[in-house]
Amino acid sequence: MTIPNAHRSDQGLVHIRRALVSVSDKSGLIELAAALHDLRIEILSTGGTARALRQAGIPVVDVADVTGFPEMLDGRVKTLHPKIHAGILASRSEPEHLRQLREHAIAPIDLVVIALYPFEATVARTDVSFEEAVENIDIGGPSLIRAAAKNLEHVAALVDPGDYARVLTELRRNNSHLSRATRLHLARKAFAHVARYDALIAGYLERNIEAGGESTLPDVLDLRLFKAQRLRYGENPHQRAALYRGAEADEPSVASAKQLHGKELSFNNLLDLDAALALAREFDEPVAVIVKHTNPCGVGHAARLIDAYLHARAADPASAYGAVLGLNRAVDVETARELSATFVEAIVAPGYEDAALAALKEKKALRLLLIEPWPGPMRPDRPGKELRSIAGGMLVQERDTIDLNLDDLRVVTRRPPTAGEMRALRFAWKVAKHVKSNAIVLASEHATVGIGAGQMSRVDGCRLAVMKAASPTRGTVLASDGFFPFRDGVEAAAAAGVTAIIQPGGSIRDAEVIQAADEAGIAMVFTGIRHFRH
Repeated sequence: MTIPNAHRSDQGLVHIRRALVSVSDKSGLIELAAALHDLRIEILSTGGTARALRQAGIPVVDVADVTGFPEMLDGRVKTLHPKIHAGILASRSEPEHLRQLREHAIAPIDLVVIALYPFEATVARTDVSFEEAVENIDIGGPSLIRAAAKNLEHVAALVDPGDYARVLTELRRNNSHLSRATRLHLARKAFAHVARYDALIAGYLERNIEAGGESTLPDVLDLRLFKAQRLRYGENPHQRAALYRGAEADEPSVASAKQLHGKELSFNNLLDLDAALALAREFDEPVAVIVKHTNPCGVGHAARLIDAYLHARAADPASAYGAVLGLNRAVDVETARELSATFVEAIVAPGYEDAALAALKEKKALRLLLIEPWPGPMRPDRPGKELRSIAGGMLVQERDTIDLNLDDLRVVTRRPPTAGEMRALRFAWKVAKHVKSNAIVLASEHATVGIGAGQMSRVDGCRLAVMKAASPTRGTVLASDGFFPFRDGVEAAAAAGVTAIIQPGGSIRDAEVIQAADEAGIAMVFTGIRHFRH
């Protein structure tokens, strides 16, 4: 046993003499261990890692031989021992620490290489049991990582196989020494790694609590976000920006989508693509969603994707220029050719036929995103969280996943909607849920006709929807995300030829609003559900 003198070199270099290696992910293990052995660095290990090293002909010392205590409790207790943790945590610049190491015959450990139990991969499986998930929570590994990272002045913590080559290069160059800059870099990554691991576990347990019917809004909200991509700029060129992903993803999303082609995604692209995906998920039948500035400007659905897209584009051809698209079917060649006829910034879809992808790739700047597997409709029983930042805090709410129950709709006018009007109302209501308040949507059975978004008064939303209509509004239906506070909105709709309205109801002037609808021969349905979107 060699105990170093109580100092480091003036350059902040630490001599790596002894390494503890215990990894569940064996990627790069043999190459790393062979190089450490060549550098005359002693290797301690446990369980499967030790077996893999011996099978590769690399000398290894069992941790049990160091501690004098066997692995126990099915391997749950291996490294949790003073002869391991003292060897990692001892400060080599403290004479008293070194004296205690000698007194107890503990050799220092200078490098800790850990890959934690695969908790994330385990809980990602659809068939995983709660018991199996819990069994894959690593205890000793995080303790070793934190100990090594805390003692970064004397010890290196290595948790990312992507850093193996960097560390080996430096060890070879510096005669088995590592610089403080490298140890600091590794310590930062080590603590971030353990924090993410803990966040994954907490998130999994929280989802199990939610499944039991308890609140989805915890007393302490632990957010752990990791930079996934640096963006060219934010909403404007003078604003710096980046995309951060959470420690876990409940379902496929724009943040985790695979980009198949095109320029780098921008901040605004990502916002619009997220909005397009959210609305496209609402539909079972083929749908095309065209979004501009996070608001849908054209939505169409049909038996064929190309017809859905043509309906959506016809709703507002001017706004379709430079927009982003959300499609809930794999893009076929016929649809791809139509898509190529208009300048589009980006498309998100669950797939692309080979010939369609080739055709779309002729547009060099067009960003093509693949969402796989397609997430399907949001589930009311697992709404998830929606976060919005404000200065000095964060607003958190459950996502708006509620859907209409047709049995709960209340016809409040003398004339009920026809079957065709009801289909159109149902479609318009889905769209209105994704339009910024005050939201007004004029629609036929298959497509939006005019959308009034983000107006300060509801009657102005009605007027804007009529103004934006690219086709006649006579015979359309109207959806409103909130109640009509006055009869003027209904009168504006009647003047445009609207025949049916769906709205939450609940205004103190509902009677006047209903009377205005009856006078115009408009059928009106109350949902009892509001869909404000700020």
